[in-house]
Amino acid sequence: MKNIFITGGAGYVGSVLTPYLLSKNYNVTVFDLFIYGETLKKHNNLKIIKGDLRDNILLKKSLEGQDQVIHLACISNDPSFELNPKLGKEINLDSFEPLVANSKNAGVKRFVYASSSSVYGIKEEKNVSEDMSLEPLTDYSKFKAKCEKILFKYKSDDFIASVIRPATVCGYSPRQRLDLVVNILSNLAYHKREISVFGGNQLRPNIHIKDMVRAYELFIEIDAKKINGKIFNVGFENKTVNELASSVKSVIGNDVIIKHVPTDDNRSYHVSSKKIWNELGFKANYNIEDAVKDLKNAFEKKILNNCLDDINYFNIKKMQNINMV
Repeated sequence: MKNIFITGGAGYVGSVLTPYLLSKNYNVTVFDLFIYGETLKKHNNLKIIKGDLRDNILLKKSLEGQDQVIHLACISNDPSFELNPKLGKEINLDSFEPLVANSKNAGVKRFVYASSSSVYGIKEEKNVSEDMSLEPLTDYSKFKAKCEKILFKYKSDDFIASVIRPATVCGYSPRQRLDLVVNILSNLAYHKREISVFGGNQLRPNIHIKDMVRAYELFIEIDAKKINGKIFNVGFENKTVNELASSVKSVIGNDVIIKHVPTDDNRSYHVSSKKIWNELGFKANYNIEDAVKDLKNAFEKKILNNCLDDINYFNIKKMQNINMV
């Protein structure tokens, strides 16, 4: 199964995943709106389709001959979603079942859905595992949970359906995001030499973008019986925001000042990734410091520029700017 169809393949994770799979000799079709620009280099085994998930006619045509689908595309994060709830629902929920049905009808054999660890809501337990109840707090996470159920309705021996619930991704990407916690702290530390930590004891699960890509590769290649109808958390380190700030400072420089600011927002998230290790043998290879080093390198080499102001690094600012409907 060599033909991989990636929705959102030019996004933050997609623009690292796509070239990685190309390097592994897969044929990759990227279906994306490219609102953050052209992030993918030309390749003989790469087909690019500029398209909207709501365009069923284009989707049906595009899915012909595809073996596997990795569904990354969505209006990501709560602020971007809440900017235009109608658009968020259309993209994140309403277009999902037609995509799944069209994939199955087109003969796709395997469908991997990128959900979110936010579906758990806030848990008191120290290790939040896949079998715990879902208590999503926002429409963004509620729709993620609904899509999981929709996908499994289509599961069969000929249509392998699986769900990944990623922790917060961090690190460098050609389609960089600087609105995710480790990336935010790294950007501010490098360019302002100062980090403001609101609270600090809240736990945040993270995973390096290179490990996220490795996880998708695993789901492409592994025995279907091990993942069909199953859900897996994918994360690595559950660190407090204080610990994240300290890790960033250790890489960026000792001159970085960490300021602590009181907050009423004590939401704490901590997910367990034991299941994916025990059942699939997957374990993260990279840590927070590796992610910060990659970002620091991109800052130093001017691969990333105007990092405090360029709206392309910040989803909410970009969505406000383009007024997408």
